[in-house]
Amino acid sequence: MSRRRSAGRDRGSFTAELAAGLPALLLLLLTGLTAVNAVGTRAGCLHAAREAALAASRGEDGVAAAGRAAPAGAEVTVTVDGQRVTATVRGPVRALGTRLPRITVAATAVAAVEPGVPAARP
Repeated sequence: MSRRRSAGRDRGSFTAELAAGLPALLLLLLTGLTAVNAVGTRAGCLHAAREAALAASRGEDGVAAAGRAAPAGAEVTVTVDGQRVTATVRGPVRALGTRLPRITVAATAVAAVEPGVPAARP
């Protein structure tokens, strides 16, 4: 013979589980959205670094070329070393919370100086 449980004993357990699990679920959601934002910003930095390296290898202004393609608030650095141009773009990623620290993503691109270009410009 088995005894049946009273329905009143489990009352409120869903509310307690929801109260414990909802903050964890929200934290996971914020982390995921911040990661997606970081990947998008890194892709923009990579595109801007490629544009800067190619423009500088042709003798144009690499920083200006990167500035047109870089994400908002990005830092652009272009260096010319002999026959090689290196462009680095660093962009801030704002976490989805005002009190969280900022994340910085970076991308670097390298290009060879084009033949016949007198001097590559950073």
